[in-house]
Amino acid sequence: MASALSPPRVPKHRGALPSHYYESFLEKKGPRDQDYKKFWAGLQGCTIYFYNSNRDSQHVEKLGLGAFVRLTDEAPWGSSRGPDVYFSLVLWNQEIKFKVESLESREMWKGFILTVVELRVPSNLTLLPGHLYMMAEALAKEEARRAFEVPSCFMKVSRLEAQLLLERYPDCGNLLLRPSGDGADDVSVTTRQTFNGKSVVRHYKVKREGPKYVINVEEPFSCASLDAVINYFVSHTNNALVPFLLDENYEKVLGHVEADKENGESVWVACLTPAAPGAGPAPASGGPKQLPPVPITPVSSQGRSPPLLNQEENYMIPIGDAPAANYMNGDVLSPSQPVPKPRKLAKVQAKALKPPVAPKPEPKGLSGDLAKKLAVGSMQTLFPTTGLADLTAELEEKLQRRRALEHSAGHAGDQ
Repeated sequence: MASALSPPRVPKHRGALPSHYYESFLEKKGPRDQDYKKFWAGLQGCTIYFYNSNRDSQHVEKLGLGAFVRLTDEAPWGSSRGPDVYFSLVLWNQEIKFKVESLESREMWKGFILTVVELRVPSNLTLLPGHLYMMAEALAKEEARRAFEVPSCFMKVSRLEAQLLLERYPDCGNLLLRPSGDGADDVSVTTRQTFNGKSVVRHYKVKREGPKYVINVEEPFSCASLDAVINYFVSHTNNALVPFLLDENYEKVLGHVEADKENGESVWVACLTPAAPGAGPAPASGGPKQLPPVPITPVSSQGRSPPLLNQEENYMIPIGDAPAANYMNGDVLSPSQPVPKPRKLAKVQAKALKPPVAPKPEPKGLSGDLAKKLAVGSMQTLFPTTGLADLTAELEEKLQRRRALEHSAGHAGDQ
């Protein structure tokens, strides 16, 4: 019985080898290294990548050239080999020593480093025409790459914030690129240097004119990209200005690894920062800030104003709505005059009414009906009512006429 055929082995996929402007073997010695270590190195952009071999696609170290200061050819003291295979890369915060295989390799490394840093092909090196052509091609690629890339020293900060960053982190550089304050596509360059022990801060305007950037100095200088703007300031100040590169190697959020209870995988969990004791709830993000509570000072009873009356009770009584009086004789007003219902009165002590004046005794010889009419007329005089004044005057006139008739009749009888 034939055994089952095993599937053919498929070779593992290897990542594509990175493309570099220049690459070769290079020995490196950093500030903390005891001896040189050999790598396969390649220059891409403004970064040198280091690999364990020329077949690896993943780098193990990298070195940025943003803080470039200069290149030197000094050989280490006591070296057995000639000085033609050594050169040093001086950065703003450190110095890296290199060792190559030949003088040609050293000049090539120096030429490509200066090309990408200064954006120009150097003319003071021992190079062949073919080497210069390779560097010109690298320069064109680098300019095209930087045209769509923002420099590392560009930060979205204001004028004052840029000045504070340069003062607070002097070891990270002294040149910062930021947006202009006018809101257009223009940018500004902020620099800080020390002169006679005093800090000197300068701001420079860079205008955007189409695809170009024009530096607004005594003699305006046009640049093809923002990196060219930075290179202008660095090269024209003899590398005294160094692009600002904030060190962000430290974490800002505390976290820990925790196993997921559902699938058992490890996950990274950020720890919540506990609130300070006694602090109130934090306001919602983007919302208005809460104002501090205003202390309330108690008012003494001496200076306290009297309380206001109820709004429903604080009103005046109309004159025509006076309550009906209780008459002692039981007489009431005419039925045609309805008595309004009493409203709710304010809590004010009413004035006492004056007692009614007793009517004068009726004269002798008057009939009972006439006496009643006179009594009613006198009561209406004491307590006038709207519409009864004319009736009283008419009754008085009739009374005078009747008295005159009775008086004349009395004289006639006596005769």
